[in-house]
Parts: sequence; C-alpha cells; structure tokens
Amino acid sequence: MNKEIFSNINKIIERDSKSTTYKFALLRATIDLIQENSPFIEFKGDRVHFPMGLLIEKWMVYYYPILDSNLKIPQINGDFKLAFERQLSEVVMFYQNKGGLSAFYADLKRNGIDQSLTPTIVGLANQLNATIRKMPMHYIGRSISSDFHSIFQPELKRKSSKVERFDSSFLVNNYGTFSIPRDYYDAFEILGSFISGQDSIFLKWAEFSFNASRKSLPLQIILEELLESSVKERDSELSKGLFDSLLKDLGETECVWTNERTEKIEVDHIIPFAIWKNNDLWNLLPAVPKVNNKKRDKIPTPNLIERQKGVILHYWELLDKSFETRFLNEVKISLLGNGDNSNWRELAIDQLKKSCHFLIEKRGFDPWEP
Repeated sequence: MNKEIFSNINKIIERDSKSTTYKFALLRATIDLIQENSPFIEFKGDRVHFPMGLLIEKWMVYYYPILDSNLKIPQINGDFKLAFERQLSEVVMFYQNKGGLSAFYADLKRNGIDQSLTPTIVGLANQLNATIRKMPMHYIGRSISSDFHSIFQPELKRKSSKVERFDSSFLVNNYGTFSIPRDYYDAFEILGSFISGQDSIFLKWAEFSFNASRKSLPLQIILEELLESSVKERDSELSKGLFDSLLKDLGETECVWTNERTEKIEVDHIIPFAIWKNNDLWNLLPAVPKVNNKKRDKIPTPNLIERQKGVILHYWELLDKSFETRFLNEVKISLLGNGDNSNWRELAIDQLKKSCHFLIEKRGFDPWEP
C-alpha cells in the first residue's frame, strides 16, 4: 500500500479549505460504504466504483438530525443555507410526528416513501446529487493537487425515469456512479473507522460548527446531534418480534448455529447489532439462549456459515414466504447488489461470508464458531 496516501488523507482533513461541512460528509459517507462492505462496490482497474445513490442516502441521514435539532448548528460559514436545506427541512417536518429520523429511514429502506412526499424527496435527491458532484467531489484534494476531481470522479449521470416507488433501490438505480483510486479505497478499508471516528471527521465537523457558532453552542451537544443513529434498539425489537411470532406459529425451534432443538429460543443478529446496526430480517436467526449468550458480539466465521447454510436458507425461505416484499428488498440492498435475483440464495450466502470475513480479517472483530 502506498504510504503517501495516508499523508494525503491527513492533509485533506487538516488543510483543505472548507467553507461548509460538505467535504466531511463526502469522506464520512464514502468510508461508511467501504466499512459496511457494500455489495454494490465494483473494482475496475486501479479505481473503485460506487453508486452515487448510496452517497445521497448517507447525506440525507447525516443532515436530517442537524436540521431537526432545536439548536441552530452551522454547516456553512456566513448566513447562507445549505443547497438542499429547503427540501430536507420539508422531509423533517413531514416525519416530525411520525417517528422522526428512524421512521424516515425505515421508509427509505423497506417501506417506500409516502407518495405525497415523493416530489419533495425526488427534488432533495436531485439537489444532493448536483451538490455533491459540483462541490466536494470537484474541490476535495486541492491541498495535495492543483487538479479538480483529483480523487473523486463523478461518472454515470442521473437517469430520467418515472418514480413509481422511492426507496434505496431507486437511489441506487437512478443516480449514476462515482469512483476513487484503489489506493484510497485500501486506506479507507483499513483505517476508515478511525479516520471517521471522534478523533478526525466527527470531531472536525463538530469543531467547525462550534467555531461557526462563535463558540456559543456546547461541543458535546453538537456531537450528540451528529452521532444520532437512524436505527434504534426499539427497531431491533420490532424486527425480532416479527420473526419470533413466525417461529411460534410454525413451531420452529432449531438453533441455526448448533441444530439443537429446544422450546426456548432467542432471535440472534448474525452480524451483531453493536457492530452493524442492521435489523434486516435476513440478519435475524433463531439461536438457543446459551449459544446466543456465548456468541454475543462475535462474528460467525465463513466456515460456520457454509456449514450451516442449509439451516440459514431454511429460515430465509420462511421469511421470504411470510414477508416477501420486505425480505427481498433488504436482501437486495444489503447482500445482492447488482446480482441476479433469481439466484439470490447462493449470492446472499456468498456475500454474507465475504462480509464476515471482512469484519474478522480487515476490521479485527473476534471470530466465532461453536
């Protein structure tokens, strides 16, 4: 790996000129996609390609709590508004008494956005697409190069298609792609969680807002707003409840990890909630309490997943039959990417093994195999 890349990243964070928080948001979103091991990431030559729509989704989630806050948290120097502030503020108002960010995110990921809000959310996505391409992607890296688009290169442009359902899939399919050099991808893959942690991007973002407020807002409150998660523990309980009811109705009591049968069963996150706040139904499987307790926040090994593939697929089939639309949408976004839906079972298992391998080998989480 080119060590100069790490120096360049540091210079970008510390030295690139910033009149808004856009560059922080761009770096944070890209790192998040890499750390989540998105199945939509594609490697072509010396560049790595991503859907622009996933970046747009991240920005919606990042800036939502900022605009929803009772505090005025500056994101731009001066008195000017964010380029997409009007549309996102309308979204915030729509969900104000409907569950807030968590409800918005649930609609975006699985339910689809209410049709009455579709014109606004499409306008927001279009504005975010234009803003990201023309602003941070264009200028980021100027502290290390005189060239524009020296790191981020926008590629395929937005499609013009009828909006029948606005959700994550629509964003992926209709807003083109962008790419970064493979060297930067490798650096973000290994150290991205540190780079975007409290010692860098989060902290710098908060410090920017703190200074822009002329130090009138407490830094701690700004950080709390920035760190609000779009997925809550209560969302986990709702998803677990659906699966638990299904298991009781069908009398299924086999532990997915040991094949042990028991009257007592718990619903376990394959990839622990503490590591990846994902409550997709495919990520929920039944386990014997003592096994679930031993697993805790450990990652199942690819070998374990392959060995238990038959049981995993059995439960996935049950979920597919009972919650078809939600289940397949979640599998598509989290595991299949651009893969063939007709062969979703093998592709999903393969991506699950890759994700677990990534978390164990690249991010250093403890492997688990009973």
